[in-house]
Amino acid sequence: MQLGLQKVLLDNPKMYQYLKENSYWIKHLNRDPSLYKSFESKMKALYRERPTDKISDMIDHIDLISGVLNSLK
Repeated sequence: MQLGLQKVLLDNPKMYQYLKENSYWIKHLNRDPSLYKSFESKMKALYRERPTDKISDMIDHIDLISGVLNSLK
């Protein structure tokens, strides 16, 4: 695996954890480093780090807070 790619993976704890849990990615990234974008997108989907996931979580929190405030009235 390329040293730059190894550094990126080791610097991000979530990527490193995903790599340990799905070790088949080590083989894929060794053979073809261009698969990094695919690896990153799968990791973000699992850990809900995509922008759409963050917006959805924010809306859920707002709904929860408004529900609590409505029940206090």
